[in-house]
Amino acid sequence: MELDDKAWRLMAALQADARAPLKTLAQAAGLSVPATVERLRRLQEVGVVRGFHAHIDPLAVGYGVRAMVGINAPQPGKQALLDKLAQSPEVLECHHVAGNDSYQMLVVATDLQDLERFLSDINRWGETRTAIIFSTPIERRGVVQRRTKV
Repeated sequence: MELDDKAWRLMAALQADARAPLKTLAQAAGLSVPATVERLRRLQEVGVVRGFHAHIDPLAVGYGVRAMVGINAPQPGKQALLDKLAQSPEVLECHHVAGNDSYQMLVVATDLQDLERFLSDINRWGETRTAIIFSTPIERRGVVQRRTKV
């Protein structure tokens, strides 16, 4: 699907507020409401828009510790590790990466003891490296239209 400026404006408005009324999204994209509905449907069908989500503050719901955890897992155990991580509520994201680690995860825990318990639980699959997150100066942000060089 070709993404024109209207599609990018629509996606920017969605990323800013996925609960925005269709009229607001239509205005942001420069489309009519019916055209916006159709454009959204097509963006979802082709997998460009994969969902609409709430952003929950982990601290506000009792997760006082956030960490980036890398694990180097040997090939025979990777699927079992992924199965475990998929069932672990502590794991918010897991990325298959190149380099020293097999996977990098964004993890939440109620406290340091909870984080230690989680790490102990996954250490059977490989060596872990953990970086505690103190603050997030740049929050996760939406994808924007890439500008071409002139």
